[in-house]
Amino acid sequence: MIARLSLRSAAVGAALALSAALVAATGGSPAAALRALYQGSLADPTAWTATLLYVAPLLLVAAGACVSARSGMFNIGQEGQVLIGALAGAWVALRLAVGGPVLVVCVLVCAALAGGAWAGLSALMYRWRGVDVVVSTLLMTFVAQQVVAFAVTTPWLLQESRVGDAAVSAQSNRLPAGALLGSFGEYPGLAVNCGLVLAVVAAVLVAVALDRTRWGFRLTMLGRNEIAARHAGVRVARLGGAALAVSGGLAGLAGAVLLTSPVGANRLQPGMSVGVGWDGLLVALVARNRPLLALPVALLFGALRAGGGFLAATGVPPYLVDVVKALLVLAFVVVGRARDAGER
Repeated sequence: MIARLSLRSAAVGAALALSAALVAATGGSPAAALRALYQGSLADPTAWTATLLYVAPLLLVAAGACVSARSGMFNIGQEGQVLIGALAGAWVALRLAVGGPVLVVCVLVCAALAGGAWAGLSALMYRWRGVDVVVSTLLMTFVAQQVVAFAVTTPWLLQESRVGDAAVSAQSNRLPAGALLGSFGEYPGLAVNCGLVLAVVAAVLVAVALDRTRWGFRLTMLGRNEIAARHAGVRVARLGGAALAVSGGLAGLAGAVLLTSPVGANRLQPGMSVGVGWDGLLVALVARNRPLLALPVALLFGALRAGGGFLAATGVPPYLVDVVKALLVLAFVVVGRARDAGER
């Protein structure tokens, strides 16, 4: 155990040292960059609020990725599923004539169903035509981006309404107040959005389902050996497709949280996912596909996202945050693989 911790600490330390070297190479100060990240993510209640707003969608995507990975169906199209979920949520919010909490519930449910259906298309392609799930989920992301771009540039779909002679933009109208998630607390200050509560509950439920239910046991059996699972009576096509749909559903739910929480503009926009799908997948990788372990990892990634905007004041390009995330993921994944190889 001590050897494992030492190896992991050394790998993370090397990743951070390399990150500091890259900051210095771009003409910035590593100490100033670290200070800016801290000020933007953890320094005060307002910074914590910004961090927690990002944690919610990241955790939802990561929990879904844990489900699909457990079954051996590796879903890497969460970015597109997030967008499709947001698209469905925006359509319901702007078209459904209901008010109060019913509307936000409808938005969340329809977003999850849309994300699950979008991922389910990849499951169908795999079972009927043998299309690799990794390839299809990735390519479906680019289709989703174009679908959303079409929706917000088409007046009879979701493009914002023209007001007088004002120009219209490639985005939807702002969602009504009844479609937005509430928060505990007030801005400025510490405020916990209901999206975070939803994400934590989802992660806990996924962890219990994977480790304490027959369904989770069957998923594990399928992921370990499809042939053995088939001989044991597992309906491989149905179970694998369901796992992929659950993964996409949670990613779609993350899209609804992005749409209805203060993290964004509460409008459907082509680039509104801002890489949340990719980062959520990285959270799951670092957490070794364990939903509860994804909680602190999502907090780390949320802090990097929230603090990344403060880097510009130090002269450091904000995209270096992505480099830091990539190095940290490599550090954790390489150590995990080395440990697994040693155990075998």
